[in-house]
Amino acid sequence: MSDFCESLGLSVPLVQAPMAGTSTPELAAAVCAAGGLGSLALGHLASADAGEALARMAALTERPFNVNLFVHGPPNEDPVREAAWLEALAPAFAQFGATPPSRLETIYESFRSNAALLDVVLAARPRVVSFHFGLPDTSAIAALKAAGCLLLASVTSHSEAKAACAAGIDALVAQGWEAGGHRGVFDPDAPDAMLGTFALVRQLVAWGRLPVIAAGGIMDGAGIAAALNLGAVAVQMGTAFLACTETASDAAYRALLASEAARHTVMTRAISGRPARCLANRFTALGAEPGLAPVPDYPRAYAAGKALNAAAKARGEPLYGAQWAGQGAPLVRAMGACELVVTLAAELAAIRRPA
Repeated sequence: MSDFCESLGLSVPLVQAPMAGTSTPELAAAVCAAGGLGSLALGHLASADAGEALARMAALTERPFNVNLFVHGPPNEDPVREAAWLEALAPAFAQFGATPPSRLETIYESFRSNAALLDVVLAARPRVVSFHFGLPDTSAIAALKAAGCLLLASVTSHSEAKAACAAGIDALVAQGWEAGGHRGVFDPDAPDAMLGTFALVRQLVAWGRLPVIAAGGIMDGAGIAAALNLGAVAVQMGTAFLACTETASDAAYRALLASEAARHTVMTRAISGRPARCLANRFTALGAEPGLAPVPDYPRAYAAGKALNAAAKARGEPLYGAQWAGQGAPLVRAMGACELVVTLAAELAAIRRPA
């Protein structure tokens, strides 16, 4: 067992991915109970709601858990670009008897500028805090470390890993191109090498500065074993938990995961304004249309994406949703989260058992 796992009392080298909007405190607590590290997503919540979620989590488990925060840069509020995007979406809204919002809003405040959320997290003193989309400032990192928090950061490249190390991060979540949901790139407009999980893990392990947690495309014990054999101390799994009974995935999302649709995922900016891997659906097809207006910045574009999905769902059309999923989606298993972690642990043990 790695020092990382031992320090957190994990019997399974597994971090449940935060999956904002899909995961729940009940999911995270079930993972913790089974010996993994459950994660609570706070990046999409206002500070008061985050406090309530932390209170629910504390009532469900006494074991260590991870709190995840979004550290995106400030969006560029470009009225001309945003108006063009809303105009481009208008025909899709019209199919469902709706109109786009009159203007876009910044629906998620970055942790980088959210002192109230920092206070909420510091009051809760979670054992682990993780960051996605970037790194907070040095004062926030110092405050969290002083509160006893172990800090993780999602990285997609060696350069991001070096920045995380320099900032005082304790372990890296190496997110490969295969991963579902939002790509953790610090700068979504910079060139992306699109490194696969195992190539990135191996590079960061060879670099040797920080423990590495492998994320992306890992769905079973065989995948966990492969990541550990490459030097990872643990894995982070999100798509594998999407069909668990404790998630907030709706019936249409679950049905797609159980169908041939799970074999087709694409990276898109159209839904939220940042690259994210999603099941191919009507929204991703719209985003791939040639000559489409440029997508506004995250999270302002997401305000329109959520509105379009709501209009479509109200008319019985589920295929405009943020149905995030990684390339391993065909291997999803529908069961309780605790049962899934136990199953993964058994699969891993069977592979690693001495002959």
